[in-house]
Amino acid sequence: MTMFLVRTAARTAVRTNSCRSFCVSHTQLSDRKGLVLGVFEKEEEEEEGTLHLTEAAAGFDKSLSGKLSELLKLSGPALKNGKSRVFYGLHKDFPCVALVGLGKNNAGVCRTENWDTSKENIRQAVSAGCRLLQDLEVSHVEVDSCGDAQSAAEGAVLGLFHYDQLKSKKKTKVTTQLHGSADVVGWEKGIVYAEGQNLARLLMEAPANHITPTAFAKTIEEKLAPHADRVTIHKRPQAWIEEQQMGAFLSVSKGSEEPPVFLELHYNGSPDSKQPPLLLVGKGITFDSGGISLKPSASMDAMRADMGGAATVCASIVTAASLKLPVNIVGLAPLCENMPSGKATKPGDVVKAKNGKTIQVDNTDAEGRLILADALCYGHVFNPRAIVNVATLTGAMDVALGSAAAGVFTNSDWLWEQLHRASVVTGDRVWRMPLFQHYTKQVTDSQLADLNNIGKYSRSGGACTAAAFLREFVKAPHWAHLDIAGVMSNKDEVPYLRKGMSGRPTRTLVEFAAGLAHNG
Repeated sequence: MTMFLVRTAARTAVRTNSCRSFCVSHTQLSDRKGLVLGVFEKEEEEEEGTLHLTEAAAGFDKSLSGKLSELLKLSGPALKNGKSRVFYGLHKDFPCVALVGLGKNNAGVCRTENWDTSKENIRQAVSAGCRLLQDLEVSHVEVDSCGDAQSAAEGAVLGLFHYDQLKSKKKTKVTTQLHGSADVVGWEKGIVYAEGQNLARLLMEAPANHITPTAFAKTIEEKLAPHADRVTIHKRPQAWIEEQQMGAFLSVSKGSEEPPVFLELHYNGSPDSKQPPLLLVGKGITFDSGGISLKPSASMDAMRADMGGAATVCASIVTAASLKLPVNIVGLAPLCENMPSGKATKPGDVVKAKNGKTIQVDNTDAEGRLILADALCYGHVFNPRAIVNVATLTGAMDVALGSAAAGVFTNSDWLWEQLHRASVVTGDRVWRMPLFQHYTKQVTDSQLADLNNIGKYSRSGGACTAAAFLREFVKAPHWAHLDIAGVMSNKDEVPYLRKGMSGRPTRTLVEFAAGLAHNG
């Protein structure tokens, strides 16, 4: 009889697909708090039913005289990594308590996966728990650090993001706070990292008629306003672009009625004002129709996010400023639309870049490399310690790596190591790609000009020939090109990001900049 009563209690305390057992009103749920707690998988040699609660979960269970662990054992099979289960009415302050599976304890860095599995498991689990409570319209959630407060904060904030600014019906807005841990610094750092990526997601997801070059620059200016003591912003107009003889950039922008903007950001975080800056350059095509080489209409709407490079670069600088990183950064974002019109560049036209090199434009849909070419030339004036440009540059990159990692083409082993180390920490991975002379020959063999904007053999090795093209405008010994076309959007590949534009690899860029700041 006792076992029957216990099982009945378990069934009535756990959310099932068919019913919710406790009668808690909508007002109570929305006005009171939810709680996300973690549980690790048992080790292989341990008996079935063995529980490994996190420190916070164990403390909460103790306050309930073991009721939580008892119900968890009776409610079904052990929670696997990323899975969650909700209990109701266990505690007067928390009408809903979500238990989330964290996988193996102390999984650590996996050299095969090239990320820290423990951190990724925490991000995935916490995001699942927070979303579950958001779906129950709980408006405030306390989150277990699960042993890594920064990763828990990232999982919560990234997982809850949903672009519904233009919808009448919106998801419940959820505020989060750390539960049962002293690592407030790690939690707050994770919040800032995740909010940086969410800023990039916001810019990338917004319709192109809302985020024009002018609107993009204004948005970043507003985000940097609280850091005016450390940040200088220049919104360069078309007249300035013409003065700089950025013919490649202008050849792309001239087909659109929207005026181009060359956004220049200076973050001065180092105590040494003369410290050479890190130069970040982002492709800022706020809508890419392909120009005269028009894209197919299917999925063309996604080209509102073709400014993903500029979005992640600018969001990284906003984040660096929020963190007060002790490093100098210069950010450059050539912003324009690529549109067909009577004024647009035509296939076969020859244009001149800022460094004097002529370019035969055989495909107007290979426009990103043109605007980056002039930005890279201009960036050398700052004598940067390293140059990293970021762009949704080629469909070939998506074919090569899919959404698993951003491709990195670099002339510097040191720079590759810094970027790779940062990506292992963030879980937003990068993968090194070849930068052979084999590809350079394909873009320098041009019938009418010094360079051709597409490779001699068209689509073959397209991501590599695009990188080789950019290299023609770089003199610095430490330069890297990140092709982020494959990671631009998320379907369900990254569990803690909802479907939509991803904002990747913002956190990796921030972690990379932080590494330079602290390690030189």
